[in-house]
Amino acid sequence: MSRTDKYQNKYRIQSSRLQNWDYGWNAVYFITICTNNRECYFGEIVDGKMKLSNIGEIANVFWYEIPSHFQFVKLDAFVVMPNHIHGILILNNENGNNGVNVIINVNVETRHALSLQPQQNKKTISQQRFQNQGKNTVSSIIGSYKSAVSKHLHRLGFNFKWQTRFNDHIIRDEKSYQNISEYIINNPAKWNKDKFHNE
Repeated sequence: MSRTDKYQNKYRIQSSRLQNWDYGWNAVYFITICTNNRECYFGEIVDGKMKLSNIGEIANVFWYEIPSHFQFVKLDAFVVMPNHIHGILILNNENGNNGVNVIINVNVETRHALSLQPQQNKKTISQQRFQNQGKNTVSSIIGSYKSAVSKHLHRLGFNFKWQTRFNDHIIRDEKSYQNISEYIINNPAKWNKDKFHNE
C-alpha cells in the first residue's frame, strides 16, 4: 500500500503506527511531540543545557501531571527541547494485557530524568482538566496532554500551537530502552546535531 492516499481530494501521509497493534496495550512507548512548524516556543539551549521559556515551563510541568489523570501511566526519561519534547510513557493497566510481554524491566523510581521533576504549583495545576479521561490509549493520553497545555497557555495570553500529530515508537527490549533513554537525557548537549534543530 502507498504511503500516501487521497482524502477529500488531498494527499495525506498514512499513519506510521502498527496496523495490528492496540495502543491501549501495556507497553513502553517513546513519544515525540513537536510544536507547529517547529517554532522554538519552549526556550533555548545554552551551554548544552535547556533553558525553559515560560511556555516551556508549562509544557514541562503538565507532563508530570499525566499520571494524576491516567493512573495506569508511569513516566520515565523526559526532556523539553526548544521545539519538541521527548518522553517515555509506560502503560501498565490491568485491562491492557495483550498477551505480549513488552513491559521491560524498568525501575521508574530511580530514573535520572524523574529526579529533575520541577516543584509545582499544586493549586494551579490541579485545576487543569485533561480531556478524554475515559480512554486508555496513547493517543488519548497525548491528546489530553496537548489540549491541557494549549488551553492553559491560551488562557494566559500566549500564542502557541502544537504540530497536529505526534510520533511514537514501541520499545521492545532492554537495549533499545537504554539507547532511547540516553538519547533523551543527552538531547540538549547534542542539540546542534539534532534533526529538529532549525538553523
